Amino acid sequence: MNRRNALRAGATLFGVPWQKVLGATPSSLPDNALFSRDPETYWKRMREEQFFLPQWRSFLNNGSLGVLPRPVYHTVAEYLQNAAALELSYPYPRWGYETLDEEREELSKYLGCNKDELALMHNATEALTTVASGLDLKAGDEVLMTNLEHTSGKAGWEAKRARYGITIREVNIPLPPKDPGQLADLMISAIGPKTRIVSFSGIISPTGLIMPIREICDAARAKGVMTLVDGAHMHGQMALKISDLHCDFFAGSPHKWMFAPAGSGFLYIREENLDRLWPLNVTGGWDDKSLKAGRFMRQGTNNRAIFEGMIAGLRFAQAVGPDRIYTRIHQLARQTYERAAKLPYIQLLTPNDDRMFAALVCIKFNKDSSAVWQETTKRKIFVSGGQQVRLSTHIHTRPSDIDELFDIIQDKMGKV
Repeated sequence: MNRRNALRAGATLFGVPWQKVLGATPSSLPDNALFSRDPETYWKRMREEQFFLPQWRSFLNNGSLGVLPRPVYHTVAEYLQNAAALELSYPYPRWGYETLDEEREELSKYLGCNKDELALMHNATEALTTVASGLDLKAGDEVLMTNLEHTSGKAGWEAKRARYGITIREVNIPLPPKDPGQLADLMISAIGPKTRIVSFSGIISPTGLIMPIREICDAARAKGVMTLVDGAHMHGQMALKISDLHCDFFAGSPHKWMFAPAGSGFLYIREENLDRLWPLNVTGGWDDKSLKAGRFMRQGTNNRAIFEGMIAGLRFAQAVGPDRIYTRIHQLARQTYERAAKLPYIQLLTPNDDRMFAALVCIKFNKDSSAVWQETTKRKIFVSGGQQVRLSTHIHTRPSDIDELFDIIQDKMGKV
């Protein structure tokens, strides 16, 4: 039985049409000539040909979990098929004991760091927890962060506080802030004599605010203070090199914006800090420092197909072009911003400054918005509802998706 027939038989066994399990073979990307001639048709074809999203689905919550492109899905599925058939050239189709040097080398070039400073993780939460757990801090040592950190950015330090008596201090971030300089001044001026590390998001998760990372990291380093950047929203949403940020640690979740499968992440450890950090998960070789950052990814048996998919997502992003991706998603975010700015019952928490947001726009309603979210559910618009809402756009987002959402908002809450 060949692979296709095996998949067909397995799908039929579970009552699922085998074509839906296998999915259509991904086609090549729309060509650049079409992009130059008719950008909207280019992006329309990109969605239709490269993603599984049905036409009736609007997806405006990419900040929580990204949408898998067809080539990435097929890479993962093919790896699992080959593994099940034991057709791989190496003995065990797993990850967890291997350092995956080839994958880390390719990823490090995309991220802008050295392979030996990069450890593969399952998500930014694991990476952040590895740093919080692994640094030697004592009672009274201070961790400085913003008041807008994701729970995963806070919890590791809170656990360390409960266990070892460290101190956590938060800097209040104004919404919206005036400019990047204001943010840098707030964070830098808050660094005190007991501060040992500044732990903050490069792009603030609840609001999409872009922080002035390098300015904060340079100032902290000058004071002998380490820095940890929660970069879960950064790579894939905006082009950057980790080495340009001058941080000591950086946590990433490529399953948000880099087209990677859920369950893939990474941790950057500046080379001079490799010996200062204790691994979180350990197995044989945990203390082999010749492995560099590779010793922090010795997890025990794991699903390597996820990381093959991560590399496929990276290649997909490179094929489309990081600058082209950013220009498109920021254009859509700007459209979101301008629609929201016209409505008197919406407060924009995102500043009207293109330097300070990319593809995330945060709005807050000053009256009950529950009727809006009831309607979006009916219309199958995927968005996290509530009084404060973070709207996310990616290359599969259609301008009509944004218009439909705001038409609903106006219909349910009143026209201007």
